Amino acid sequence: MEKTDASSIVDELGDILPITARVNSAGHLEIGGCDLVSLAQEFGTPLYAYDEATLRHNCARHLKAFSSRYPDVRVLYAGKAYLGLALLSLLVKEGLGLDVVSGGELALAQRAGFPMELVYFHGNNKSAQELELALKLGVGRIVVDNLHELERLNQTALGLGAKASVLLRLSPNVDPHTHRFITTGLVDSKFGFPLQTGAAEEAVGQVLASPGLQLLGFHAHIGSQICELEPYRATMEALLAFAGRVRERFGFVPAEISPGGGWGIRYTREEQPPEIEAVAGAIADSLVEGVERLGLPRPRLVVEPGRAIVARAGVALYTVGSIKEVPGVRTYVAVDGGMADNIRPALYDARYEVVAANRVQTAPTQTVTVAGKYCESGDILARDVHLPRLEPGDLLAIPAAGAYCLPLASNYNLSLRPAVVMVKGGQARLVRRRECYEDLWRLEAD
Repeated sequence: MEKTDASSIVDELGDILPITARVNSAGHLEIGGCDLVSLAQEFGTPLYAYDEATLRHNCARHLKAFSSRYPDVRVLYAGKAYLGLALLSLLVKEGLGLDVVSGGELALAQRAGFPMELVYFHGNNKSAQELELALKLGVGRIVVDNLHELERLNQTALGLGAKASVLLRLSPNVDPHTHRFITTGLVDSKFGFPLQTGAAEEAVGQVLASPGLQLLGFHAHIGSQICELEPYRATMEALLAFAGRVRERFGFVPAEISPGGGWGIRYTREEQPPEIEAVAGAIADSLVEGVERLGLPRPRLVVEPGRAIVARAGVALYTVGSIKEVPGVRTYVAVDGGMADNIRPALYDARYEVVAANRVQTAPTQTVTVAGKYCESGDILARDVHLPRLEPGDLLAIPAAGAYCLPLASNYNLSLRPAVVMVKGGQARLVRRRECYEDLWRLEAD
């Protein structure tokens, strides 16, 4: 078969693959010093491998990008992108805080010994039990999403003899120009107090009148996989304009301002999202200009990257099974995973690159569609990707799979959720075992 330059694949995929990616002497793709073929043989497939060096690199880069432009900043990792005990331990060492959206994520953070004062609790319908748990654990901030929650939190705090530190989530009506399923800051959204309706100012007044609550500032989150800078400038402008109105009406000045997170990362060769330094510059510059124009003191800036920390660090591995050629139409290459471990392509047409991890030096000779094994026609992982002529048993790697794959994984068709390993310096550490059949019925009641 025709060979291709071993380094070209790594060069072409650049900042899509982990920073440690290389092609080894066997012609296999390697990350963190670990041959992906060897990982598949040892741990089985589907398998998710996270490169520790890339995780640490992304944490440090975010801290530097924001703190160099705005020193009073707190970088929180958005746990909904992917959460595990090993990752939480790493985040603490790298100096990041944590954004959680459920009692489960909060409980996992507690199990990992994560500093609770660095935890911010989000969500549009937190239960009474979740709010009580958050207060008992002493989370740093509770981000209040609606009046019902505001009242419930105040009563819960008073009942515990506590005072909850809160941010109000505001809906600034900014279009982030991303998929509608991951757009969260418009007026027509289930999240936050709309700025346009007067609900946000009503919420400020109610918080200030609630003895169990202490208002610290304002938060917004407009969406995910955002690949433009202007939506962040517009969000910051809306938040600060609101802060100016609130100061005039209530005399309240925010100590914290958060435009959320959601900046995009590169999934395919064609995509060119802004670098994190550009995102940080747009947010910091807008904040500084706005507070100076309005005569407000500089608040703490809080940002919440999730995907941008973990996506590139994760690679999903699959073994090729059946291959179906439909002459003149399409060739389907079926793998042993699919929508049960990565529903993003089926849910909102997410696109990925695909690499033949055991045959990286073989030039692509065919265009195929990588299909999953589940009983849905929409179970497609990647359409029309260029790969070598494949055979059953070949190993496919999908890079940039570290975010929003495992958190959305299911037991559809009673499948087993995959194992997860962390790789570093040629060593692979199992951080989540593969499910077994007994796991499927351990919660059943006879």
